Amino acid sequence: MKTIRTERRTKKIKSVLLTRQDSLKIVLENIYDPHNVSAIFRTCDAAGIPKVTLLYYTEPFPKIGKKSSASAFKWVEKEKFKSVEKCYETLKEKGFKIYASHISDDAKNLYDLDLTEKVAIVLGNEHRGISEEAAKLADERFLIPMYGMVQSLNVSVSAAITIYEALRQRREKGMYNSDKISLEVLEEKINNWSKK
Repeated sequence: MKTIRTERRTKKIKSVLLTRQDSLKIVLENIYDPHNVSAIFRTCDAAGIPKVTLLYYTEPFPKIGKKSSASAFKWVEKEKFKSVEKCYETLKEKGFKIYASHISDDAKNLYDLDLTEKVAIVLGNEHRGISEEAAKLADERFLIPMYGMVQSLNVSVSAAITIYEALRQRREKGMYNSDKISLEVLEEKINNWSKK
């Protein structure tokens, strides 16, 4: 594989890697429309989220084209799970709090959540939302406040609103300015990204 490592490209890759938010994760549960998944990957890349968790057990994994994801798919890593319990268990072992988007009586307002902690945000299927199991086992349930007649937004729009609220909170805390990885790891990642 050819390595493209001009000074300009290396500088861009380094600046992107230094702002990656390893403590922020997005979990997609059974989202079947590849255009929605692509749009969410683009938003994740734009907000510095390095990895997306794909939780699929009723829907097949979506096929994502490079065109629709604007190549975000190659810059954002993927991990796959086929069970809510195993997915959540793995996240909690790594210290993540799990916040699930869910319309329910105990759901908190998105804007009342602290998204500067180590958090995983779970977003659900276009028609069904997240599963009852995913809602029940989450640490918190939240919703995006709405004042119109419709009850929900498109899942990629919901993802963008939620991710950018996390970005806003994290920027205010200076979390996009701090160097969080060692020089050795940074150099290794720059080398890997230069091959993409």
